[in-house]
Amino acid sequence: MSNKHARITELAAQFTAEDGVDVRYAGYFVLFNRQQFYEAHDVLEDLWLPDRKGPNGNYYKGLIQLAGAFVHLQKNRLRPANALFKLAHDNFEPYPDVHERLNLVAVRLLIFGWQKQLERNEYVKNPLTPLNVPQLALQKLLVLE
Repeated sequence: MSNKHARITELAAQFTAEDGVDVRYAGYFVLFNRQQFYEAHDVLEDLWLPDRKGPNGNYYKGLIQLAGAFVHLQKNRLRPANALFKLAHDNFEPYPDVHERLNLVAVRLLIFGWQKQLERNEYVKNPLTPLNVPQLALQKLLVLE
């Protein structure tokens, strides 16, 4: 086991998942919402790599790119952030409006909004501030009795 994989396994172990969701997938959202975008990217990449050609390959890749866009914003690299927003959006394109319990309509709107903020400011002002942070949430499963 590589050092990186061992570190990611240890990181993912702190998360809990319900309803059959992989802990790395659940952990991605926790880390993303804590603005730990690089770590979110790493945790999900560990899930994506063995299945990158599978049915969720581009979906996971899009989520990784989304986190990567915010890593770039944290480092004040505005143009690369926008390029990753576009790649993420393109990777989500073939998936339905809700996929793997994530509302992709909301994610597409989130991406569009961040791109507009970057373009409106002509890549001069970083829109990522302590008062303007992204949040993602999985939808709960409905259980009918």
